[in-house]
Amino acid sequence: MSNQSAISLDKVNSSKKRVLKSKRDLGKVTIMLKGFIFPIVILVIWELTGAWGLISPTLLPRPSAILTTFIDLVLTGNLIEHFKISLWRALGGFILGGTLGLLVGVAVGFKKNIEQTVDPTIQMLRTVPTLAVIPLFILWFGFGEVSKILLIAKGAFFPLYVNTFLGIRSVDSKLFDVAKVLEFNRWQLITRLILPSALPNILLGLRLSIGVAWLALVAAELMGSSEGIGYLIMDARQFSQTSIVFVGIIIFAVFGKVSDSIVKVFEKRLLKWQDNFKG
Repeated sequence: MSNQSAISLDKVNSSKKRVLKSKRDLGKVTIMLKGFIFPIVILVIWELTGAWGLISPTLLPRPSAILTTFIDLVLTGNLIEHFKISLWRALGGFILGGTLGLLVGVAVGFKKNIEQTVDPTIQMLRTVPTLAVIPLFILWFGFGEVSKILLIAKGAFFPLYVNTFLGIRSVDSKLFDVAKVLEFNRWQLITRLILPSALPNILLGLRLSIGVAWLALVAAELMGSSEGIGYLIMDARQFSQTSIVFVGIIIFAVFGKVSDSIVKVFEKRLLKWQDNFKG
């Protein structure tokens, strides 16, 4: 009897687990579908207004026309080649600028002397618009890939720097008293207290840095470029090929969202310990 009871109990527990898993999966699908409602409504209204002739196709082509243009560009191979070049530029600039931003942010956050020496200059440079430095980058580095990657790195540097610095300085001072009681050494203080507490800000800076890298990519590809999605948009604008312009914009939007979602996945896994308001 005891064995039969244990087997039946295991079956009940496994069935409960399956029900809970199916509910979680259904909840994830529901959340995903909710995110598509607003874009679908906009696309339907957009398509109908274009089909009824309420909007000029030159100013605002219908979504179906944009989709046709996208398929044509993919089939000819032009879009894929331009996208590969833009992606490598964005990745190179983001890795360079984001890494420097993280390292400098950590150094400034940990050392008051470094903050007093470095931070005022960085804050001054942060307010300089990206477009304002394009002529300088052209004069210093020419029209090659170096100037483009450095311009993207400039944009990606500041969000990660500011949020890393802010995250380290926002650690609750009461936790340091707990660390003293637990007799943490300096390494344990950094790895078990400061960095975990600053991690939400660092990940936020990472998301912002990726977004700015995509924005800076467009500005970088205005610098005498003959390849890339930014160049494709500017070239299409000169010939009033609005559908191609929208294809480029949508690509930036989609891959910007994809990169942001990837960081959000890491946020959920690394910040499971947080008990925040969910809305």
